[in-house]
Amino acid sequence: MIDNYFFVYLNVNVDFNLTFKKSIMKSIYLTFVFTVSIFFTVNAQFPVHVKNIKPVANQTVSIKGNLNQGALMEDLSWAWSSSVACFPATQKLKFAGNHVLYNTVIPPRAIMTITVVPDNKNANFSLYAYQIGTTNYATVPELSTCLACEADHKWDYAKVNKTQDHTRTVELNALDDPFNVVIGVVGADGLNEGSFSLNIKLEGGVENIAVEQAPVKVYSVKTEKNKVTTVKGDLKEGVIIQDLSWAWNSSVACFPGTQAQKFRGNHVLYSAELPDNSTMEVTVIPDDKNADFSLYAYQIGLNNNSIVPNLSSCVSCEADHKWDRPKVNKTQDHTRSVSDLTSIGSAYKIIIGVVGANGLNTGSYTLKITVKDRN
Repeated sequence: MIDNYFFVYLNVNVDFNLTFKKSIMKSIYLTFVFTVSIFFTVNAQFPVHVKNIKPVANQTVSIKGNLNQGALMEDLSWAWSSSVACFPATQKLKFAGNHVLYNTVIPPRAIMTITVVPDNKNANFSLYAYQIGTTNYATVPELSTCLACEADHKWDYAKVNKTQDHTRTVELNALDDPFNVVIGVVGADGLNEGSFSLNIKLEGGVENIAVEQAPVKVYSVKTEKNKVTTVKGDLKEGVIIQDLSWAWNSSVACFPGTQAQKFRGNHVLYSAELPDNSTMEVTVIPDDKNADFSLYAYQIGLNNNSIVPNLSSCVSCEADHKWDRPKVNKTQDHTRSVSDLTSIGSAYKIIIGVVGANGLNTGSYTLKITVKDRN
């Protein structure tokens, strides 16, 4: 009887110990998994070999690097995946050297231009950059999809009216949301050594990077139909317009974001009336023929007081700036003009912006406003 009791007790005790141990082990395992999960959630970030670069609104940030800081990437199939579409497999040799990776963030309503400049002008470099969500830290070659991916490399053949040097450039843009950006500086054809400068130019996005807008003053100009009005001015009387995203807003469409640098100096604003059934031509004539000026004019209702950068829409907006390349049968001097400002049945307010390009903040000029009857 005692033996039977001891046997039953022994079995129960063994079963209990096993069950208890299993319970403890399960608790430890779950605790470990939970802890690891919390750790990776809290510490989610790019790997340490992906160097961070902080952009600056409306400026260019430049850093130095060398291909020997990177590594070869055996698997490049991510690049020609249909959900990435960065470069085709036929160009893989252009990305067969060391990859040096960087990460940054592009804020909403901004354009980011990324350029790599090899120190050796004979070195063959390539470049790519892709956009992903701000909580996504996917790093190549483990990239399954992205919002956009752009690449630049040595061309296989010449392109019409274009030339290529040793630099490589890609451009990304963001509309209403910020994005993580991963940049790859690469040696072509197995190149694994070579110093370079990486330049990141950010245009727009100032609402996400603290930049204070100075008060904008508007000078009133009295105009008359079939007369020419002239005004003397100087860029030093204006201020920089920090946020230029109004200009490439589809409801304004004054100039594209790619031309923002042409409007990065001081803006001097004027208000004039366009009478009904009239046309207006506006011309700015810098006193210094070597000064790089730009010009814009937008048309709004007489009771509309919208002044840039707080312009959400307008009847029309026209702009003129230094051309990037010659135009057929046309020449350009130091003057800038806009002329497609027209009224039919009603009078309008015209806001004119005289601007220095590339940060120019001083320079005298004559502003000429010509109003003509449409009849």
